[in-house]
Amino acid sequence: MASVTTGFLAATILSLLASAAHAQQLSPAFYARTCPSLPAIVGSVMAQVVRQEPRMGASIIRLFFHDCFVNGCDASVLLDDTPTMIGEKNAAGNANSLRGYQVIDAIKSRVEAACRSTVSCADILALASRDAVTLLGGPSWTVLLGRRDARTASMAAANANLPPASDGINNLIARFSAKGLNLRDLTALSGAHTVGAASCRNFRPHIYGDSNVDPGFAMFRKRICPAAAGVGDSNLASLDSTSPNRFDVSYYRDLMARRALLHSDQELFNNGPADGLVRLYSSNGRAFDTDFAAAMVKMGNISPLLGSAGEIRLNCRQAN
Repeated sequence: MASVTTGFLAATILSLLASAAHAQQLSPAFYARTCPSLPAIVGSVMAQVVRQEPRMGASIIRLFFHDCFVNGCDASVLLDDTPTMIGEKNAAGNANSLRGYQVIDAIKSRVEAACRSTVSCADILALASRDAVTLLGGPSWTVLLGRRDARTASMAAANANLPPASDGINNLIARFSAKGLNLRDLTALSGAHTVGAASCRNFRPHIYGDSNVDPGFAMFRKRICPAAAGVGDSNLASLDSTSPNRFDVSYYRDLMARRALLHSDQELFNNGPADGLVRLYSSNGRAFDTDFAAAMVKMGNISPLLGSAGEIRLNCRQAN
C-alpha cells in the first residue's frame, strides 16, 4: 500500500511540475528581483557596439531572427558544433554570414558577473535585438522574458526553416505562417533590411537574372558583384542604399522603385498580396514602427523553452 501511495504522490508532483511549466508565461518582469541590472547591462554593451560599428546592430537583429525561426527562440543558434552535434552556425543561411556571436558573449560575461546562473542567452539575444533597433533609430518595445536555453542545435533544422534569398512570395508566406506569423508580420519584419548588408552570392541572381529590377540600380550593383559565380562572392552591398545605418522606411521606398537588393525582398512589391502594406509603410513611419514592434514581440514568442525545460547556459556557445 505504501508503494502505491508513494507512486501516486510522485506522479502527482510530476504532473504539477509539468502543469506549472506549461502555465508559465513570458513576462517583462521575469528578472526584476533576480537580476534587476540586466536591461542596463545589455543596453550599455549594445550602445558601445553600435556606436563603433552600426552594421553590427543589423547583425544582432538578424541573429535573433535566425534563432527564433529554427526550433523557437532558444539560443540554439549560438551553440558551437561538437563531436556529437552539428549545429546551426554552418547551415546554408548562416555560414560565413551570421555575425554578432562575440557581442552576445560580451554581454553574457557581464551579466554572469552581476547575476550568476540566472539569465538565459535566449533572453539576452531578445533584449540585444530590441536595443539594436532602437539605437539605429527604430522603435522600442517591451521585451517579454523568461526563455531558457536549448541544450542542442540542428543544422538540418536551420536549412529547412530559414528563408533563402531566392524565396518567392508564396514560399515566404508559407514559412512565416508555419511560425504563427501572418502577411503583416512578414512585411513588417522584412523592414529590418533597412539596415545591414548582403553578400554578392545572395544578390547576384536578382540583379543579373530578374526582370523586375531598376536597370540603373542593377548596373550600380554589378560594379561590385561580377556575373561569374565564385568571383567576388563575399563582396558586400547595403540592403538599403539610401540610409544603410538608419532604421527607417526607405527600404519600402526602394521596393516601390524596384531597387531591392534581394529577390525575396522585391517579392514583397511585385503585384502581389504585400503591395498594399509596402505602400502603407513607405509613407507612414508610425504604422511601420507599430507593426514592426508588434511583430518582433510575436516572433519572440515562437516556441520558447519555459519552466524546467532547457537550461541557463553559463557559456552561450556550449551547453552546461
